[in-house]
Amino acid sequence: MASLPDQSTQPTPEPPAVARFRAELEARGGHGEIRVLPESVHTAALAAAALGCEVGAIANSLLFDADGSPVLILTSGAHRVDAPEAAARIGVPALRRAKPDFVRTHTGQVIGGVSPIGHPAPVPTYIDPWLRRYAVVWAAAGHPAAVFATTFDELVALTGAVETEVG
Repeated sequence: MASLPDQSTQPTPEPPAVARFRAELEARGGHGEIRVLPESVHTAALAAAALGCEVGAIANSLLFDADGSPVLILTSGAHRVDAPEAAARIGVPALRRAKPDFVRTHTGQVIGGVSPIGHPAPVPTYIDPWLRRYAVVWAAAGHPAAVFATTFDELVALTGAVETEVG
């Protein structure tokens, strides 16, 4: 009788969402390390604890609904977005937290794993200048348990984000 391979030595396959993100990152010339963490890191505090970094070095990708149009704000995990103030700064009447189906439609990803890139169509993107303070910034890699390392300048180059105070 043939024995089955030892499952404990077999590499865990990369989630399809992470593989799609990896391909997009490479296509855009990104170089950051991608890590799939053992558990979901759906908050900046959980991600920072898992990575051993400051919470401010986590780039939260927050999708907002601006009267039916998506707006992505990349903010430091140390900040909260002041939606009325951010809306005024970017020139839209209002920003509302997007509902899960809106997020999936416009990003192809789920809340907690929204990456700054790899969406079905371009999404206007704004970035919190606070993230400049960190040599390494960590952002979601298309899956709730996946993150990637980047820099502020690379994140701007990858996304075309406009630097804007958000809080």
